[in-house]
This record gives sequence, C-alpha cells and structure tokens, in this order.
Amino acid sequence: MAIVYFWGAAQEVTGSCHLVESASFGKLLLDCGMHQGGNSIARIGDGHFAFNSASIDAVILSHAHLDHSGMLPKLVHDGFTGPIYCSLETADLLVVMLRDSVSIYMSDLERENRRLARKGKPLLEPEYSEQDVLQTLSQCVAHPYKKPFHVADDASVCFHDAGHILGSAIVELKFTEREEQKTLVFSGDLGNKSAVLMKDPSILTQADVVLMEGTYGDRNHKSIDDTVNQLKTVLHDTEARGGNIMIPAFAVGRTQEILFYLGCLHQEGLLDNWQVVLDSPMAIEVTRVYDKWFHALDRSEIEQASPHAHSILSDFIPRLFLSVSPDESMLVNKIKKGAIIIAGSGMCTGGRIRHHFKQRIWDARNTVIFCGYQANGTLGRLLVDGLSRLKLFGDDYVVKAQIETLGGFSAHAGQSELIEWLSHFDTSPKVVLVHGEPQALETLAQKLWTDKGIRALVPSLGQSMVF
Repeated sequence: MAIVYFWGAAQEVTGSCHLVESASFGKLLLDCGMHQGGNSIARIGDGHFAFNSASIDAVILSHAHLDHSGMLPKLVHDGFTGPIYCSLETADLLVVMLRDSVSIYMSDLERENRRLARKGKPLLEPEYSEQDVLQTLSQCVAHPYKKPFHVADDASVCFHDAGHILGSAIVELKFTEREEQKTLVFSGDLGNKSAVLMKDPSILTQADVVLMEGTYGDRNHKSIDDTVNQLKTVLHDTEARGGNIMIPAFAVGRTQEILFYLGCLHQEGLLDNWQVVLDSPMAIEVTRVYDKWFHALDRSEIEQASPHAHSILSDFIPRLFLSVSPDESMLVNKIKKGAIIIAGSGMCTGGRIRHHFKQRIWDARNTVIFCGYQANGTLGRLLVDGLSRLKLFGDDYVVKAQIETLGGFSAHAGQSELIEWLSHFDTSPKVVLVHGEPQALETLAQKLWTDKGIRALVPSLGQSMVF
C-alpha cells in the first residue's frame, strides 16, 4: 500500500510538503517549502522536519516559489543526498531563488546575533549555509514537460505545465504496487487562465488520487478587463493627487505580469507621466531567466504589450529603471511624484518594499497596490485587512496611503477553474485539498460535492492517507 503524509500546506497556504511512501519507490517528498510570515530566522528556525531527512529517496518539486522550494537547503543540510527532480525552467529559477533566500537569512542571522551578543545571550547557529545551497543546486535533475522519467524501477514521473509561473508543473506519479498500477497527481499551484505569459494548465484525466491546491477555493477572481480598468483608475487618481505607487512584488510571476500590463498601458500612452522602477535585484535576475525562456511563453499575449518583443526587460517598457544596488534604491526616494515602484517582497515580510513604505506609506497622496495572495500573519495581509499603524525599523508609522487589491492578476486558479480542472478526471479519484486556508478548502469541498458529487478530504497537518 502507498501512504501520503501531509507535512505542510495542510489547511494553510504556505510550506508545501507532502511525503509519499511505498515499497515501490521508497520515500518521495512532493515539495519542500518554507512558511511565509515573520522574519527569515523564524521561518527557517521553526522548520524542523517531522521526518528523517536522510531517509528521503528523492524530492519532486512542483515549482520554484519559496513556499514550495525554500527548505530544500535545510533538507540537504540535515542529510538528504538524493535527486531533486524539477522542470528545466525551475532548475534555472532555483539558482536565483535559493541564493537570494540564503543571503537574506544569513544577513538576518548576523543582525540577530549582534543583538543577542549585546544582551549576553547565546548566539544562534545557522540552520543551513551558502554551501548547502550550492549542494542543493548540484542535486537538481531537470526534465522537460511531457517526458516521463523513472524515479525507481517500478515508478515514473511526468511533469505537465501547471500554467502558474515559468516552469511550474503538475506532477504525475505512476507506480506498480502488488502488480497493480496506481497514479497520483499533484497539482502544485494551478495557474489562472486569465493570466498572461503563461499557457493554460494542462488537463489530465487519469488518477487514483489527486492532491489539488485550493488557495482561492472560496471565490473567483475579478475579470482581467475589470482589473486592468481598476489599474487605469488607480493610475489616474494617484497622478491627480501628485503621488507615487508602490507595488509589493513577487519576484517570480507577478513582477513579469505587472511589467506586461504596464507595457500595454505604455502602448496606449498612459505611462507618459510615470517612471517605472523595478527595485528588486532578485526580480531582475528572475526576469532575465524569463527572457532566456522567452520562446516558451505565450506569444499571442506578448504581442499586445510589445508586438516585436524579444525581452521583457528591454522591450515592454522603454523607460524602465532597473535598481540593483542599495544606492540606486535610495535614489528612488528623491522622486517626489509619478513613480511606479515595484519592489520585493510580495507579502512585505522583508526586502526593499518596507524601506519604500518608510518613505511613503504615511502620505495620503500615495497608493499601495497588492497583486498577489497575502498569507495570514504577513504585513501584506494586515495592510489589506485595514491596518492603520505599523512599526518599521523601530519607528511607528500611520498608514495613510491608499490600499488597493487587483485580484484579477492572481497567478492561482479561482474556484470555478479549480472545479473545471478537476472535473476532467474520469476515474473517480480520491480528492485531497491542500494549500489553502481552512475556510477556502471547506468551501471548495462543499462546492465540489454540491455541484459535482465529488467527495474531498481536507487533511490537517500530520494526517496521513492510504491509497
């Protein structure tokens, strides 16, 4: 028999981690993600695995977002020596993501240890190092979409395009157990069909078990036309106030899509009075990876932003300013009005966006635009929920900037798209809902039963299922 243990993203949105065990292939880990919220020390220090890292035979990675990949270096540090299977594009993105993550972690750790030393308290030891990141990257084994490969004598995996970000994959695991063929499908994060640059999620029809995400299981997204019109209104109103716009950026996916739509607005002449600033070294590096794989993006949509584009960074917005160094980032503070500042991190848990908040969030002329999901416990979620005061770098600030949410830019499938994707399976598989907050998953489970007669399990952390 095969068993799935749910060790992350069980009734929560981050920390994706599912352990599949069978005599056919041993122990396979589906994702090894980091929890979001809090500082990097808390996210990594609290991530003690509920299993022996050295006992894991292989990791199968759905995509490069840190809530799916961020704990891989700690897994390696703790003794994992097996292959990390991922798509070709994901392998390229991991180089940027994991190196940036460990840099932030080591910087935060150094700062915290200085604070502890001043108080005469014991210093913290790192949970992993830059060397562990390099070792992690060396263990990655990349495969293209739609090309099955063996992970054991009686087990194979095939990646299918999930349409979420560059390289995102639906994982199809097939294995033979006691002369019986079994198939487990793990959706990873399914893309929003309205999203640009990415192709629509692949359709699968055969499975015994489906692990499906439910981030937006309780609602559908605003239409993309309405979302773009909302963006135009925000630009108009902020310009009339003489303000600036700050966009907390998810380096992978949202940043590139935002640049696409700003490119479309440039084509319409609506950015003539605006200076677009990409103030995120990681987002810049990630966009260069997108440019490397430009041929794999959805060309029909790219032509809207720039008919003859060969690069997101150079062709979409001619006046795009790329801010790499800290000095360049601080220069942005001198722009009094008309700046669209795209800066990490996407949930405002760290990064340069917090420095821009320090400069501008107290000014009612300015606007903050959220374009992606904000997890519980993050500063982004608190602001979306109406936070009126916040503390940044030891000082208190009143939130007077306008807070806007552009839901149609989400990289995740909405409720109806999740149900539609699942309804293509004609084998009546067991359905398990993961990667969603409890209300979203319960609402989706009820909707699946009411509309489709599909029963769905919503596992809690540490729960297991035999199939």
